[in-house]
Amino acid sequence: MEKLLVKGRKRLVGEVMISGAKNAAVAVLPAAIMAGGKSVLENLPNIEDVSCICNTIEKLGGKCIHKDKHTIEIDCSGGIDYCATFEEVQRIRASYYFLGALLARYKKAEVAMPGGCNFGKRPIDLHLKGFRALGATVEEECGFVRAYADKLVGAPIYMDQVSVGATINIMLAATMAEGVTTIENAAKEPHVVDTANYLNMMGANIKGAGTDVIRIIGVEKLNGAQYAIIPDQIEAGTYMIAAAITGGDVLVKNIIPKHMDSLTAKLVEMNVKMEEGDDSIRVMANKPLRGVNVKTMSYPGFPTDLQPQMAALLSICNGTSVITENVWENRYQYIEELCKLGAKVDINGRIATIEGIPHYQGAKVEATDLRAGAAMILAALAAEGTTQIDGVRYIDRGYEDVEMKLSALGADIQRVLDKG
Repeated sequence: MEKLLVKGRKRLVGEVMISGAKNAAVAVLPAAIMAGGKSVLENLPNIEDVSCICNTIEKLGGKCIHKDKHTIEIDCSGGIDYCATFEEVQRIRASYYFLGALLARYKKAEVAMPGGCNFGKRPIDLHLKGFRALGATVEEECGFVRAYADKLVGAPIYMDQVSVGATINIMLAATMAEGVTTIENAAKEPHVVDTANYLNMMGANIKGAGTDVIRIIGVEKLNGAQYAIIPDQIEAGTYMIAAAITGGDVLVKNIIPKHMDSLTAKLVEMNVKMEEGDDSIRVMANKPLRGVNVKTMSYPGFPTDLQPQMAALLSICNGTSVITENVWENRYQYIEELCKLGAKVDINGRIATIEGIPHYQGAKVEATDLRAGAAMILAALAAEGTTQIDGVRYIDRGYEDVEMKLSALGADIQRVLDKG
């Protein structure tokens, strides 16, 4: 097992290039299997979740040809299997997108129940409700979901709650349904828009992505397309917080600044200076930081995927901060690890009250999930002494070359093999 060793209290200075968006890539890749021709996907992050999706496509009978580190050609023109029931599918949450994609192309799909990070109940009932509204029969048994239909027919679908995964999955299935589908109370996240843009490049007819009503006119077939994935909003936010937590001066490049508005506003409120460019944000933290209150919400609100990283920062700010987690019920399981480094946090249901401390003290901690792993790295960067972070496999799911990028900014971080 690998671990990260971080010697903290090093000020980060320099430039960092942000990779393609994990959350967009894991939706766009399954969408590619719907095409009758080849697709070339660019700016893909070189991370474990992308490898897992590609392995699944190949096991289904498709081809994934790596043109370079961040470009993959997907070719499923010869047809693929509709049963994705093997181990890779169970490793990541986003494997449920194969349900919508296979159902759209073949009108039948059998997919193992998805896995991923465990921070609360994450049922896929909204996904299945949407498939049923389109005319599919859906069965759940023995860890599998089976969906099939003679044909899919467009329908009005109202989302009981905002769900990114369900919005994208229903959009995939509806793309090749007969007639018109409307998804109301749809998620507006950037990767919803990115997936819709890619589908439209392939010949789909989708309007309204990025608003709360998406309208889809079904088409008979899709063609391959060349498409570049958007930059990763969450990776960008993680490095912005890394600059703030170390009192650094970092230019975060290859981003869409608009996607960062909710975080930028909070950092400014905390006394961090920001300079926004066309595709970059410079983060300068040379003043004492003050605590703030944060509530996670669906986009354009503060993202739940940046909540653990923000908690790591707020723990060394002056005063009291309050985080309200409105998305996942059990996302605070990393707090126990953060407290090993000295954080003072009180949890009451979905509310975390944080009392600022002067600094962290290095210790041995574990990444309990992907974004919790990022929070451990951030806290370690601001800690006296050395911090050992176990569970690096979670971090690799969503962050490309994390120790190399941080080292280039001046961090003392290294990956070692735990022989114990």
